[in-house]
Amino acid sequence: MTQAAQQPSLRIGIDTGGTFTDIVSVDGRSGAMRVTKVASTPANPAIGLVRGVEAILRDAGASPSDLAGLAHGTTVATNALLQGQITSLGLIVTEGFRHILEIARQAVPQGYGNSYFWVKPDRIVSLNLVREVGGRMNVRGDELRPLDEASVRAAAQFYRAKNVRAIGVCLIHAYANTAHERRADEIIREVYPDATISLSCEVLPEYREYERAVTTLVDAFVKPHMARYLARVHDELSPTLRERPFLVMQSSGGVASAEQVVKKPITTALSGPAAGALGSAVIAETAGFKNVVTLDAGGTSTDLCLIEGGQPRITNGGSVGPFPVRIPMIDIATIGTGGGSIAWMTREGHLKVGPRSAGAEPGPMCYPNGGTEPTITDANLVLGRIPPALIGGGIALDGERSRAGIAALAKRLAGNMNAEQLAHGIIEIANWNQANAIRQMTIQRGIDPRGFALLSFGGAGPAQSPAVMDLLGMQACIVPPNPGNLSAFGLLAVDWRTDQIITRVMREDAIDLASVASLYANLEAEATEALRRDGIAADRIRLVREADVRYAGQSMEVRVQAPSGPVDGTFLRGLIDAFHAAHLKTFGYNYAGQQRIELVNLCVSGFGLIERPRIPRLASRDAATPARKAVRPVFFGDGFIETPIYDRASLPPGHRLPGPAVVEEFGSTTVVFPGQALTVDPHGILIIRAPSSPSPLVGECRGGG
Repeated sequence: MTQAAQQPSLRIGIDTGGTFTDIVSVDGRSGAMRVTKVASTPANPAIGLVRGVEAILRDAGASPSDLAGLAHGTTVATNALLQGQITSLGLIVTEGFRHILEIARQAVPQGYGNSYFWVKPDRIVSLNLVREVGGRMNVRGDELRPLDEASVRAAAQFYRAKNVRAIGVCLIHAYANTAHERRADEIIREVYPDATISLSCEVLPEYREYERAVTTLVDAFVKPHMARYLARVHDELSPTLRERPFLVMQSSGGVASAEQVVKKPITTALSGPAAGALGSAVIAETAGFKNVVTLDAGGTSTDLCLIEGGQPRITNGGSVGPFPVRIPMIDIATIGTGGGSIAWMTREGHLKVGPRSAGAEPGPMCYPNGGTEPTITDANLVLGRIPPALIGGGIALDGERSRAGIAALAKRLAGNMNAEQLAHGIIEIANWNQANAIRQMTIQRGIDPRGFALLSFGGAGPAQSPAVMDLLGMQACIVPPNPGNLSAFGLLAVDWRTDQIITRVMREDAIDLASVASLYANLEAEATEALRRDGIAADRIRLVREADVRYAGQSMEVRVQAPSGPVDGTFLRGLIDAFHAAHLKTFGYNYAGQQRIELVNLCVSGFGLIERPRIPRLASRDAATPARKAVRPVFFGDGFIETPIYDRASLPPGHRLPGPAVVEEFGSTTVVFPGQALTVDPHGILIIRAPSSPSPLVGECRGGG
């Protein structure tokens, strides 16, 4: 046996959810894939994680020595921000900037017309826990006044007396010169060694003081939460498993070692949906689609992501709850439509679906110990579109309780409406909620959704997504194998990634190319060193230059890829041309030849390339028609139709299945509507297409939306 063949080849992805922990393993040599689910352990998620790893190793007949590494998607940072009380947090700022969080930005959610109703959220740090220190840098990083070390020492003593354990340090223009912040860090550690400290020059070394301060504070707040969680995981793992690489998903669509993540946990704030988007890109490429909209529907919400040319969009301006954070993240939109979304009546007597959700506890009415209000899951059950038990029979559903709850709501809405009619209306509204969110993501950006396919996953997605595809006239609806586990699979399709950035504002006619070259060289060296610390071989490292550019006088930038190679006149022309093209694509116009540009931020992303998991091809079978699992009445608009039910595992590659039909599997159910047809591609991916002529389903949904 060769040395290469002896290397561990098994990789495991773990996606921890509120109810279940999804586990996927892929053998790098054979491509064999296994999936499983175990119950999550909210009190200590590390226990569920380790149980899942042990379970899938048993299923694979493997031992920890066969394991090449683990990749984990975690919501620890997000949950800490959204569910935990923001306490024991302090902020140190430059003298005169005490009210930076109060001033914030002028932006009002949903436009300025909302000014009369919008209530500004509480600041992340109350004013009494903000301390000012003397000293000042200018925008070029020149020291105007030396750091007042006595005021830093006094601030540290204040926080120690108040038992404030996490401190963010955000001094003016620290992105241009880090000396004051780094000296402040030394003083605080000397005076208050138990404190957790985040420096803005490390978390976000770019200008815009408000966003830099909030991002630094969020990082400081989640640091102890992430450190405790990863320590628990380390303690729960067996000694052999502890020796294997343990990687954590970042919001940017890359992974980093646990050691790197503990130093800068803000990078994981929105990592959960990011893994699903990356897994979707692999599935889409395998199925032959470069442009897709991903739809990940869970119990509470639906996450949507636009993938163009095989790559998801990346943004550097997002938020976690009410907190704006500037970190590279996959551009994902979330709406409050999921399997547990509650159907309810407004005071005006109108039917609404979501955003209130029954969640996992108590869950839909049909669940054991479920809630008292009907949900999307209850509606699908009443319509016969999902089976009477979920998760391979693990959760038995009470259809009569669902019917009674929907019938009671129907009576309140309109006395002559029956339960099936209202259930159908609930699903129509949910479909339009998702369709309208896709329209905003595409049409409002000048993109025609008819040139895209819809890639649907999550436990609640495939039952309704073929109808959403029809509403928008999209090319196809793609359902991957094991759609409930796609986020865990996505963790195995992710490169190592590190992002470096620095602000240097330069007008087009005053760009110092030698300075730009030096700055890019420093950023590339930092990215390379970060990847080497994670054990990435030099021949697996790829560096990508980017820049934030704007027209002189604008307040916001567009990020574009910068040319590689020497930083010279050709580089500058290429960068300017890339910006004009990006501005035209984003906004529909540009000022090429009319307005000078301004360089704002230089960025370098470092990637440690991995071997992408291969989607195994299904074994070929004879041409015999797969046996029906059952036949049951399913409601499609005008009434019930006796509909064949199939087990997904029984569908051979190349098989074509006309609608109506229902395809069931362990973690999800796919509904093929009348007039549609499903084909099974060679890898077991389901591809649903509508007929070329308009489907009756489209007009039907428009009437009820």
